[in-house]
Amino acid sequence: MGWLATAGGYEVTLEAGRIACRNQKGKVLKSMPSALRDDPVVTGLRQLTEWLARHEAEVREQVDLWMIRSLPVPAELLARVWPDETWRAALTDLVVAVLDDEGGFDPDEAGFLRDATADGIGVVNLDGETVRLPAERIAVPHPVRLRDLEDLREFAADLGVKQSVDQLFRQTWTRPDDLEAGASSVRDYAGGRFGELRHLLARAASLGYPVRGGYAVCRVFEDGRGLEARNWVGADDPYSEAETGDLVFVRSDGRSIPLAEVGPVAWSEGMRMAAALYAGRLVEQSTEETA
Repeated sequence: MGWLATAGGYEVTLEAGRIACRNQKGKVLKSMPSALRDDPVVTGLRQLTEWLARHEAEVREQVDLWMIRSLPVPAELLARVWPDETWRAALTDLVVAVLDDEGGFDPDEAGFLRDATADGIGVVNLDGETVRLPAERIAVPHPVRLRDLEDLREFAADLGVKQSVDQLFRQTWTRPDDLEAGASSVRDYAGGRFGELRHLLARAASLGYPVRGGYAVCRVFEDGRGLEARNWVGADDPYSEAETGDLVFVRSDGRSIPLAEVGPVAWSEGMRMAAALYAGRLVEQSTEETA
């Protein structure tokens, strides 16, 4: 972005998402002169930076939803948004795969996204070769659906891949095989104490989990059905003490799902939510630790 003239002979521009200002001699100033704070040009740039921040957050949220909800993404859509720098930054180097007519994909054909045009998608495949694949729909697989995940992580490190959206290095949980018969709730992260309920609600909001009816909610679409992971946080006085409760999984009609029937993506994302909420709990130090 070029420099824009303002009052008093100053010029302003955007650098790394912040407004920079220089004087008539071309020296970049450490701070904005107070006389320019209400300048129309500066106000316009400030509004632009706020919009760009919202745009970046919305783009990353959308890509994250494609992954955790297993949503097929039209290749044509990727080609249309690719020229947008924010979209390109969020999409570049995500592991993607071409979906077949039945909505499945071959994990061995997945690759790191590097380009998207009307002619198809450009990826670096697992052999390290850059190839162009014709595609109508693509998937952004959740890491639990990627075969040989550790090998992919090592390969990504070798390539110097840095993903803007947390995919390959996202923490995952695997459903244990020794679940109690008929079990419908998980208490691994129950009992996390918070001084006030509003603190727990604020943590849920900051992590991107809406709270409905006393539950923090993570919605997942898996194996052709929608479901929700719900972790109890409380519905009492916001200023009262609170504890994290059980994690449960429910269908779109509100009916509980036995843990043995919960899919790998839903399980991992539900446990990820519960662990993240629990991590903000009050931790009491022992006498030995404080001595």
